[in-house]
Amino acid sequence: MTIKNVTFIGLGVMGFPMAGHLKNNNFNVTVFNRTTSKADSWIKKYQGSIKSTIGEASKNSEIVFTCVGRDEDLREVMEGKDGILNNVKNNTIIVDHTTASANIAREYFDICKKRNLHFLDAPISGGQAGAENGLLSIMIGGEQEPFNKVKPVLSSYGKAIELIGPAGSGQLTKMINQICIAGLVQGLSEAMAFGEKSSLDMEKVLKVISKGAAQSWQMENRYRTMLDNKFDFGFAVDWMRKDLSICFEEAKKNNAKLPITEIIDKYYLEVQNKGGNRWDTSSLISLLK
Repeated sequence: MTIKNVTFIGLGVMGFPMAGHLKNNNFNVTVFNRTTSKADSWIKKYQGSIKSTIGEASKNSEIVFTCVGRDEDLREVMEGKDGILNNVKNNTIIVDHTTASANIAREYFDICKKRNLHFLDAPISGGQAGAENGLLSIMIGGEQEPFNKVKPVLSSYGKAIELIGPAGSGQLTKMINQICIAGLVQGLSEAMAFGEKSSLDMEKVLKVISKGAAQSWQMENRYRTMLDNKFDFGFAVDWMRKDLSICFEEAKKNNAKLPITEIIDKYYLEVQNKGGNRWDTSSLISLLK
């Protein structure tokens, strides 16, 4: 199957540039967004096609991409008379970039299987900058054959694209990603606050330790804004707490222990309580200044 026609549903901070990369890579892109002004803005920037319903947007595409907020948002776009499931043609591949639960990924995989459709859970990591620069990491759960067809398309905005395992594996991998990030950001925040209270030149400190074992993506990309108390970009605290709640629900099922992550989640609650809901996740340092 030669893939030419694709649909992108959900033009948020991540979806807007991702859909743009698809258009720039010469795919015929049809978009839908609940807030029509965002879809209109996308059309002005990238051309393409816009439809007023999800069903209309989905019916003629080989791949339908979704990038929405939560499990309930995914259900909203998948179900109903005008939803994806009741409007796509046979063998359509649905690629869900939402960070959602592993359960809903498995559920829609099974539903699609019975309907002669394909479903891949494909959450993403790399933040707004990764989406804009086409450098996202994409972790995928599902079957090999649809993955093979989708991978070249995903390379429009993905730098690391991996089929992890069966349905739900992509979402489980994203949970691991978020657990790692929470610990890294808290450790970096504590270290930087410690250094500042010790009256060290943190530019010099970070220049040295970023070349050693302490190096991380968070250190390289967030230290400057953390020192400047600027938290107005990147992945919002509200969304991080949503993601961590998914991790905690899964941990109850598989009996995993997440003691440090639970503590850091409470710190993020403190950030929310001081009005930092839309601050990015590096705002943990604000509690230590």
